[in-house]
Amino acid sequence: MTAVVDVHAHVILPEVEQAVAGRPGLEAHRELDARRNGAESLAVSGRMVGARIDALTRVPVRLADMDARGVDVQIVSPSPSHYHYWAEPDLAERVARIANEGTAAHCAQAPGRLLGLGLVPLQHPELAVAALDHALALGLKGVEISSHAPGVELSDPRLEPLWSRAAETGAVVFLHPFGCTLDERLDRWYLSNIVGQPVENAVALSHLVFAGVLDRHPGLKIVAAHGGGYLPVHLGRADHGWRVRPEARGCAEPPSAYLRRIWFDSLVHDPAVLRSLVAAAGAGQVLLGSDYPFDMGVEDPLERLAAAGLPDAARLAITGGNAARLYGIKE
Repeated sequence: MTAVVDVHAHVILPEVEQAVAGRPGLEAHRELDARRNGAESLAVSGRMVGARIDALTRVPVRLADMDARGVDVQIVSPSPSHYHYWAEPDLAERVARIANEGTAAHCAQAPGRLLGLGLVPLQHPELAVAALDHALALGLKGVEISSHAPGVELSDPRLEPLWSRAAETGAVVFLHPFGCTLDERLDRWYLSNIVGQPVENAVALSHLVFAGVLDRHPGLKIVAAHGGGYLPVHLGRADHGWRVRPEARGCAEPPSAYLRRIWFDSLVHDPAVLRSLVAAAGAGQVLLGSDYPFDMGVEDPLERLAAAGLPDAARLAITGGNAARLYGIKE
């Protein structure tokens, strides 16, 4: 019987925050975060994380929640708050190593049930391959990245060695945005997350697609959080632009064709949107995801999947069959 696999779950690693405490650049990073989110949302988020800290740090709590939700395996990635893309090279390299080692140690407490992803210092592309290799050497399945880093879009030629190495090793790259460059325009009503995350997913995936990254690296395993944001359900405009605008022809095929080369989690919060995602990308490209244990996630990912009313074969593939193949999990 195929294991139920949740590919979108997080861990908080206090050691990462200890490493950056008091370092130059941290205060400016926090000020930017405050401008982007607004004081009210920061306060609510602080209380939310505090109430869920056991789930974010203690393996027995995580396993009990998984059992209650019918999840056999979680793919655990560091909280995106650990990216710290403001850090200079030495600190950035240290943050990635601490995150990789901490995630591996967390997952090692439940072999077979917890698999992990590490981090790379995306803001320093020259350090990214070594950080990926470090993560893989620890037994992690790949790495988590944001939609961009300061001065580095995912289309940046300096990231070509990272994409090459990830494709060569079969490492999974989990695209999970953190922060939106629309800044203060989204500083009320939690729009920084509600609107900002889907925007960032769409922009980041568009950079990968239109720049031809997936043409040059056909074996690259990209998993997009939050169902890929706004991109998968609004591809008609992208395809039209690709056809009529010569400067949009950075990729070999229409943008919609690349959805069959990207994987997406099921965390879209609406049965109709999930059906649209499956129609656009194919059932073989969608994976179960909950964003455990944050409040923008869901506590019932299997029930949410069932509510979409997909054919049994598609539902079983999304429940765990696709993830088993992608992450090398024994069924």
